[in-house]
Amino acid sequence: MRIEDFDGPRIRAGAGESAMDTLRWLGLDWDDEPLVQSSDRTPYLERMDALAEAGLAYQCHLTRREIGSEAAAPNEGDHELVFPADLRPEEAGDSLPFQWREGSHWRFMTESGHHESVHDQISGVHDFEPASECGDFVVWTVRDEPAYQLAVVADDIRQGITDVVRGDDLLASSARQQLLYKAFRSDPPRWWHMPLVRGADGRRLAKRHGDTRLDHYRDAGVPPEKILGLLAWWCGLISCREPITKEDFLEAFDASRLPPKDVVYSHEDETWLTS
Repeated sequence: MRIEDFDGPRIRAGAGESAMDTLRWLGLDWDDEPLVQSSDRTPYLERMDALAEAGLAYQCHLTRREIGSEAAAPNEGDHELVFPADLRPEEAGDSLPFQWREGSHWRFMTESGHHESVHDQISGVHDFEPASECGDFVVWTVRDEPAYQLAVVADDIRQGITDVVRGDDLLASSARQQLLYKAFRSDPPRWWHMPLVRGADGRRLAKRHGDTRLDHYRDAGVPPEKILGLLAWWCGLISCREPITKEDFLEAFDASRLPPKDVVYSHEDETWLTS
């Protein structure tokens, strides 16, 4: 169990404890005490020191507006600008001590023309070209915190993570993370990128579709076996919507039967869940 809380103002107080409480309600547990990222910055500082010393990262003072005036536009649905190599400062590539200054962040250098192959256990092999798709990406933020890409790789290595299971909206992040694993001379984990759950309008399930939080259904009296049953039905493990225990879910689980496309949370699903 890991509480990833380096996302500055977007982190809601008590969110980690709430998430763990919900997992317990579903019958899930974990080994050891939860690792809370913000409790100790040392592992991330050590990794950042290594990148700076190796000349793989550099300090950048450019604002998003300044980058936007020079860089390629983001892809549709993506708010990230491509940071091109020609915006690098003169010292980029030099071995420099890591030092954060107010208003600055650090970027990891991507090599032009380099293709990074990601083998996903669900959707197969994907080819990415980080330099053209995202460019030099942030590894240390203007808030003087490790960025997501650096933090999760540092934690995965020290926790001995062998498999990463997450939504397929993060598939492209795997390429960047593999670059960091290589920089740290570590093997990446096996990737399992799961289809997302979307609303009836085809957009990713969110507040726009009403209150679909697990806590909402728990407070409404929906038993956890129904939540698991709906998930099992979406995953092709059972032939119809029906309550299922976590033990039966685990016994029936088969990654090869997962749906190849995103799942739609339909009106019929919610009606069954709340009836």
